[in-house]
Amino acid sequence: MAEPLLEVVDLAVTFHTANGPVEAVKGISYRLGRGETLAVLGESGSGKSVSASAIMNLLDMPPAEIVRGRILYEGRDLLSLSAEERRRINGRKIAMIFQDPLSHLNPVYPVGWQIAETMTTHGTPGPQARARALELVRRVGLPEPEKALAKYPHEFSGGQRQRLMIAMALALKPDILIADEPTTALDVTVQAEILQLLEELQAETGMGLLLITHDLGVVAEVADRVVVMNRGEIVEEGEAGEVYRNPKHPYTRKLIDAAPGKGEMRRPEGLGEPLLEVRDVSKLYGGFAGLHEASFDLQPGETLAIVGESGSGKSTLAKVLMRLEEPSGGTARYKGRDLLAMNAREIAGIRREIQMVFQDPTQSLNPRMNVFDIISEAWVIHPQILPKARWRERVAELLTEVGLSPEHMRRYPHQFSGGQRQRIAIARALALEPNLIVCDEAVSALDVSVQAQVIALLERLQREHGIAFIFIAHDLALVRDFADHVLVMRRGRIVEKGTVREVFESPREDYTKALLAAGLDADPEQQAERRRIRQQQALAAAE
Repeated sequence: MAEPLLEVVDLAVTFHTANGPVEAVKGISYRLGRGETLAVLGESGSGKSVSASAIMNLLDMPPAEIVRGRILYEGRDLLSLSAEERRRINGRKIAMIFQDPLSHLNPVYPVGWQIAETMTTHGTPGPQARARALELVRRVGLPEPEKALAKYPHEFSGGQRQRLMIAMALALKPDILIADEPTTALDVTVQAEILQLLEELQAETGMGLLLITHDLGVVAEVADRVVVMNRGEIVEEGEAGEVYRNPKHPYTRKLIDAAPGKGEMRRPEGLGEPLLEVRDVSKLYGGFAGLHEASFDLQPGETLAIVGESGSGKSTLAKVLMRLEEPSGGTARYKGRDLLAMNAREIAGIRREIQMVFQDPTQSLNPRMNVFDIISEAWVIHPQILPKARWRERVAELLTEVGLSPEHMRRYPHQFSGGQRQRIAIARALALEPNLIVCDEAVSALDVSVQAQVIALLERLQREHGIAFIFIAHDLALVRDFADHVLVMRRGRIVEKGTVREVFESPREDYTKALLAAGLDADPEQQAERRRIRQQQALAAAE
């Protein structure tokens, strides 16, 4: 390999905590060349984002401490430079984009000002910076770029905000772009657009791309080489295709085996009396139809997946069914009773049978309550379910059922990983012994192996308790493995529905075909074929 742009040599990072030192990164080394895409693959806690933060000098020290190692940019050790020298390099030579752009864009300034500030901070004159900001917004594909510059972050979709972050990062034409989980929470079509944009920009500028991810599909789509991290160590590295075909480390094999989309598709059993009958349900927002005449049936013990891009109406449908939003019309008969016609008292009574698990357990679990209080709160509201003398015993049973320990009941949400918090949220939903659980992107932010564990948990609970699921997701491979039936939504309407096999093997609508084509396969060879088909379709459409 030619002289690398970036070289991390024996980097070790320790966090000093109240419970003692934690070795987050344990002597890792890797190289990134000009024009190359290197993926750093691993799950939460593997150390991949910590190493990236060390490159950008973003670690809080203390509690973090870089114990040893070097980070060489064009041969210069960044760790030996002064703070002023690092500031001259960060942004100008090495830039970074993050997983959640909304938390990294200032809500009180227009985005045009924020992009220009990136340049004026490094000495670019104001008029030149504003002209460059307009050029960048146009280049990253935002509609009406002149108007976009005057808007605020909350006025953009998630994919558009990520495009703005990319524009900001590329403002000074850096040699290296670090992308830390840049597409994790995005729809499949938006994810494909962002990855294509990064590839195009890389081809134009020759920058090196360091991609931090837990998604094997993203690795298969864009990476030249991959470094696999586990518990602060590099356990495997090599060309992306070779690592996938011939993994040498058990951890890499575990990640590959956990990737969804390879299992047998379900074959729904014969139809019986529906648990839920939804007819012509609509939701208007100031005259705009956020949901338009949605109709479907859900059988007991069935998984119905709802897929579609952001703004398609899938979460609106779930909120209306849960009466978190009031409907504008239609009926939703649960065991023959219309949920949408119930008063507040009736809804409170039915809530024990219909529960919801949200996308972000950090937001849906009260940080001031310990796990015991979070789970047992259901019995405070519905005291007829369980006598108080049995609460502790039942909480222990539920924690064991979702793969946690009874000892965890005295801990607080911040003391758990994302996957563990989602298990707590599931245990809370199970406390009321529901017949139906609505999962709104409940596993989308989890690592691939944790995601597989949670899906296996849901499948087991479904078999043992006959629970029906409405499963809202943008990960089509996951839907393929877990669902019985699929609804495809677009702009508030159901545009296609059928069994998983029907929708995945014989899609009727062009929109469904586009969603399936945008999905990523963990196998680099399969993903290359998908890309070839996409390119052919794009050429055909252009002609």
